[in-house]
Amino acid sequence: MDAIFLTSGDVIVDRRFEWARDLEAKGDLAGAADVLSQAVELKPDYGAAWFALGAVREKLADRTGAILAFEHAKASDPQDRHGASLRLTRLGAQQAAAMSEGYVRTLFDGYALSFDNALRVGLGYQAPEQMLFAVQAARPGMTFDTALDLGCGTGLGGAAFRPLCSHLTGIDLSPAMVAQARIKNVYDRLAEGEALAFLRDEAAAQARYDLVIAADLFGYLDDIAPVLAAAAPLLTPDGVIVFSAETHDGADVILRDTLRYAHGVAHVRAALAAAKLTPVSIDLASSRSEKGIAAPGLIVVAAH
Repeated sequence: MDAIFLTSGDVIVDRRFEWARDLEAKGDLAGAADVLSQAVELKPDYGAAWFALGAVREKLADRTGAILAFEHAKASDPQDRHGASLRLTRLGAQQAAAMSEGYVRTLFDGYALSFDNALRVGLGYQAPEQMLFAVQAARPGMTFDTALDLGCGTGLGGAAFRPLCSHLTGIDLSPAMVAQARIKNVYDRLAEGEALAFLRDEAAAQARYDLVIAADLFGYLDDIAPVLAAAAPLLTPDGVIVFSAETHDGADVILRDTLRYAHGVAHVRAALAAAKLTPVSIDLASSRSEKGIAAPGLIVVAAH
């Protein structure tokens, strides 16, 4: 995410922020860094300017300066709405960690209106169709009384699975994405919130699902094991969970340059085992492209 405008409360500082963004857009990175340095000198707790300064310094190959700026950005904004922690992880200044709710919510609230077009046209996104094919191959002819769409977004996954489901629930962290999903009238129930907390609440309410889907959710989680472990008890005896994930040749989890997590097959298998789920199928399948290049991915179906 680029630096979003969040007012500093000082019109002079805000003008410097906008001036710096204009300089950066014109290719004057050194000039932008200088103006942003002035902004944070005037307003030392201005997180948006610190983040923008870190991003510019990173482009200038000033790793030390970028880390310092991102650390200030993180400290100045406890919600970490810009994702300074992710930038620090990418720079090797901290270990991989879960993306902050503030960052994910801000990212997708700003993305909601253009989301479908950006994914379908811009990235060639096809995870819902790939997941549907995998489920139909694993459970030929099966329909589902109750289904749950984790990280439902605008409803692309829900729309693909709707014909197989009698009752479909969607949950997403972003209010703006939930609003777009509601317009499509795909879901019988929509909820706004964080996936793991929702799953635990559903378990406490003794809810059960024949199908749990998670399309593109795991790209925003460093560790998928907690979500799988929380989802597993909600599955009915014949229930299945299907999800997509980006992957790589290694065994563990990496943060890609796109600021999305990629999970090695060994990590996926270990997470399934920890959740006492058995893989029905793990297929290599690219669900999206990045800059015209297919991003390596997995489509996974698992059951008890």
